[in-house]
Amino acid sequence: MPRQEKKRQTAHGEKASLFAELTALRAELVNEAEKCRPLLDAVHVNYTQSARNLLHYLALRRRDLRPLQQRLAALGLSSLGRAESHVLATMDAVLDTLAQLTKPAAKRTHEDSPQWDFTEGANLLACHTECLLGPPTPGREVRIMVTMPSAAASDYTLIHTLLRQGMDCMRINCAHDDEDAWQRMIEHLRRAEQALGRSCRVVMDLGGPKLRTGEIEAGPAVLHVRPRRDVFGRVVAPARLWLTADCNPHPSPSPADACLEVSAHWLARLHTGQRIKFVDARHSRLSMTIVDTTGPGCWAELGKTAYLVPDTVLRCAKQDDKGSFETRLGPLPPGAAELVVHRGDLLILGRDGLPGRPATFDSAGRILTPATIGCTLPEVLDDVRPGESIWFDDGRIGGVIERLEDDQASIRITHALPGGSKLRGDKGINLPESTLTLSALSDKDIEDLSFITRHADVVELSFANSVEDVGRLLAHLGGQQGPQPAVVLKIETRRGFENLPGMLLAAMRTPCCGVMIARGDLAVECGFERLAEVQEEILWICEAAHVPVIWATQVLETLAKKGMPSRAEITDAAMGHRAECVMLNKGPHVVTAVQLLDGILRRMQAHQTKKRAMLRALKLAFSLPGEP
Repeated sequence: MPRQEKKRQTAHGEKASLFAELTALRAELVNEAEKCRPLLDAVHVNYTQSARNLLHYLALRRRDLRPLQQRLAALGLSSLGRAESHVLATMDAVLDTLAQLTKPAAKRTHEDSPQWDFTEGANLLACHTECLLGPPTPGREVRIMVTMPSAAASDYTLIHTLLRQGMDCMRINCAHDDEDAWQRMIEHLRRAEQALGRSCRVVMDLGGPKLRTGEIEAGPAVLHVRPRRDVFGRVVAPARLWLTADCNPHPSPSPADACLEVSAHWLARLHTGQRIKFVDARHSRLSMTIVDTTGPGCWAELGKTAYLVPDTVLRCAKQDDKGSFETRLGPLPPGAAELVVHRGDLLILGRDGLPGRPATFDSAGRILTPATIGCTLPEVLDDVRPGESIWFDDGRIGGVIERLEDDQASIRITHALPGGSKLRGDKGINLPESTLTLSALSDKDIEDLSFITRHADVVELSFANSVEDVGRLLAHLGGQQGPQPAVVLKIETRRGFENLPGMLLAAMRTPCCGVMIARGDLAVECGFERLAEVQEEILWICEAAHVPVIWATQVLETLAKKGMPSRAEITDAAMGHRAECVMLNKGPHVVTAVQLLDGILRRMQAHQTKKRAMLRALKLAFSLPGEP
């Protein structure tokens, strides 16, 4: 047989083999989706096609498609890599092409083909996005959501400016402020909408169960005051101390390194140029000099470092140098309430509600009693097991549960800074390997739903972990009067990520729903190294369900808080255009962040949509040297 004929027959056989394999795969997807008929029948009519496509996509992704993709790509056919929003339509297009290439061997029927094509999936996603997040801003498809600071309740100008700069959704976090403040924020928004002729959705975020560290005993009241020094340790500016009467203290008229309360009678006898002597907590003999006296107090300068404590005696010589008069320092603010933990330390997590305490040591520096700390939801200790990991403060401190007792858990610290990490009260606790029985809805959340259903367009379910969590929210919303807000599931735990498909189908029982990738807790729960992978999977699953995604947490955070973004933040914000909405958190420079994000999203829109590159003309393509 001639070589060319043999090559042709081999290629024909490969096409026929691919046709048969794809035909069988397609039938399998349809059959597996039909097994979930009760789930399909339960979804809202708006999501009938979307739910079926989601089930097809889930069935498709249960197998390793890479060998099949390589074989399809070798023939110049679609590798199914962009099938998320239209699974069967993509497979049918490939099968039709293979059928044409293998004539007359392959026979193809369309009896069970979907009644919609490639564009229908994108159209459904666009329709669902507009239902949830409102119409797009001209020139930008991706919406911008902004979290309101407490100041927005009294600052109409801030909300007006944010709306003018491109805010599409105003987010109110119900974990902060109260109903009066929320009401004023919404009233400011409605007024700004009328003034600017723009619309903006009100999104209210349920606080959810707050698993956080408990209170910690305050440290000793020691005031560390020091002058400014240059790199050689020489004093370049003394410390500025404001002395005021303890019976009627006045705030310092300008910034001070320390404010000290002293006897009013003693204070009245001071004059410029006097030296005040004292012995600090280290038993160092020091002095400060009075440089100005005013009605409410006096200014003094200190040229050396001092450690001041309450009742420190301040002594000043009389004008005739015969004797002295003295006073004692009044109360000082308590020291920072914090624990310092090192890698290898033992930390006791208690359920007794007592304030936490630092570790105590013997004279040789060995630990006598480990550090202890409580938690706001001690019932979680019933759900944890030895060997499971625990993380504190957004993953800055990590450990493993070693032992469980009736009233406490012993934790061995495995992750901390080399010199030790500080752990304070009211810091988040994550238990990614534990199956917690906490409900996503707290008692306060249920109370807040009354206000939310009257005023919000969207309600966000924090710490959505299971289908049962979604069901509880829908049940409580159904018990409220008036139209129901749309539902957004915040995915911020490993369990929530693993249960996302089922929770999506549950949320699709409503006319409108969405998903937020809450990347802060999610990174801790799934591991920072896996966050990019987890983000991708959530985006794929939601696109298959035609459900809009909100890209959230720490987007342009340094810019919003400090006024200058990092290079990594710019790249991260640009990646956010693959979602349907990007959320910014509050900060003094949030208006600037909205402006920058608006520009980034507009430019990225011309380059890419979802995973598909948009091949617009590139100036770079004309940059070869020597070309006209």
